[in-house]
Amino acid sequence: MQPFGMNLFPWTMNMDEDLSDTLAYLKQTGFDFVEMPVSGTDDRAADLAKWQRLGKQAQALGLGVQTCSLLPPELTLLSPDAAVRAAGVDYLKHVIDCSAAAGSTILMGPLYAGFKTFTGKPATPDEWTWSVTAMRELAAHAQTNNVMLAIESLNRFETYLLTCANDTRRYVEAVDHPNCRAAFDTFHANMEEKNVAAAIRTLAPYLVHVQLSENDRSTPGSGQIDFKNAITTLREIGYDGPIAVEAFGPNPPELAAATHIFRPMFHSPAQLAREGFGYLTKLLMYNV
Repeated sequence: MQPFGMNLFPWTMNMDEDLSDTLAYLKQTGFDFVEMPVSGTDDRAADLAKWQRLGKQAQALGLGVQTCSLLPPELTLLSPDAAVRAAGVDYLKHVIDCSAAAGSTILMGPLYAGFKTFTGKPATPDEWTWSVTAMRELAAHAQTNNVMLAIESLNRFETYLLTCANDTRRYVEAVDHPNCRAAFDTFHANMEEKNVAAAIRTLAPYLVHVQLSENDRSTPGSGQIDFKNAITTLREIGYDGPIAVEAFGPNPPELAAATHIFRPMFHSPAQLAREGFGYLTKLLMYNV
């Protein structure tokens, strides 16, 4: 079975917290890696030292580390202001550096635009070109750090540049750099794709990361997502890369607000991790 991990969102977005118990629990549950959310600060030396510490902490437990991030709205790569785009590139280069410090070889997320930044219209050719040009520079920086960028399309309520597999494939091909590849998330696909299996096949040549997420962001297997279909298709295309569980709950409050979680999705993060692990690894191992 390919590497199987857990995103830390149900616990925290604050990587300054003591994660000892959480990391130990996830290792004990059986996960191979953790997916850590990265956000940069102005104190870049302190950031790098923190991520080196976190990486060593996970490594000591036998856990791999992958990272995820997004771009704040005020730093969007779709801005007509070249200075804003340059600041966005600088910010993401620092996120890449932090990922490398933690030992992550994959940084995934909607890196191509500011999160929840909208104009009320479809993306323009200029916006597409600005983002692609910036991402090409970021991919070159990622290559020097041995980090792969995994581009994740979101749903229409969170972005307007890439909202489906066809968009993501076209974007990756436009960037045309070996360190810019594709990610796939069942939550967004459930909203935007007409056929999930076809979407996975569209991304097959570039797919390097998968997130399995329930339709209501709760415990995988408790909702309407057809995980068997997704996993069967991943097997058919020969995907052997990492797969992570992603979910959101009422905490931390700032993340709940951003993801519009207004009621509990599960009893506890530990319960979600344990039951999600059991359900999904059974599918991954036996395809039942």
